[in-house]
Amino acid sequence: MKKTDWFTDWFNTSYYHTLYKDRNDADAQLFIRNITSFLKIPNPSHILDLPCGKGRHSIYLNSLGYNVTGADLSENSILFAKKFENDMLHFQIKDMRKPFTEKYDAIFNLFTSFGYFENDNDDVLVLKNIKNGLKKNGFVVLDFLNVVQVKNNLVTEEIKTVDGIKFNLQREITDGFILKHISFNDKGISHSFTEKVKYLDLEKFETYFSAAGLKINHIFGNYQLSKFNSEISDRLIFVAS
Repeated sequence: MKKTDWFTDWFNTSYYHTLYKDRNDADAQLFIRNITSFLKIPNPSHILDLPCGKGRHSIYLNSLGYNVTGADLSENSILFAKKFENDMLHFQIKDMRKPFTEKYDAIFNLFTSFGYFENDNDDVLVLKNIKNGLKKNGFVVLDFLNVVQVKNNLVTEEIKTVDGIKFNLQREITDGFILKHISFNDKGISHSFTEKVKYLDLEKFETYFSAAGLKINHIFGNYQLSKFNSEISDRLIFVAS
């Protein structure tokens, strides 16, 4: 039997959404307002939110007047997101390693939704699919963490209690990946998962974009669209075409 990828297992559980239920929507919405304004994306441009999770970014983009498709590999997340569908907001199950059947004015890859795969070729393949999924003059927005800042400020152990569940979190950087080991007990049953995101700095991303035939147009270091600084920036955000 083929072993399931970590993200297929973890993102499809209710515990993933429990652990991260307090994510800051205000920050996400600020970024979306800033980037759509900066790029002067007209309504009703068709935007692909990939991967979209339970649809929080897609729903907000749609509220700004955009025609939005949210796509994600997690069946449970898409099932939840479909409750919010309307004439200009649709959700679908999608593996971003598979070619797209439509073309979009813009494709957003937000909140560190990249670098999940063991093989660099899979990451480049995602970017190639994105490039091929863009209309003429379309662009991609890729929002990743700043790995240098993460490394310099790594919290190796943490306990977070949410909805009565005590999540034990352990973080490490090893073999080119940032790992977060998550263990907890619920109703007498022990669970453990590991999030695994590739350690991708600016130089590595530049090789990825080049291999995919994408040109980097802008690089930002936070959701206020400040200039990127590898030592102190919270995020590493690209606009490419």
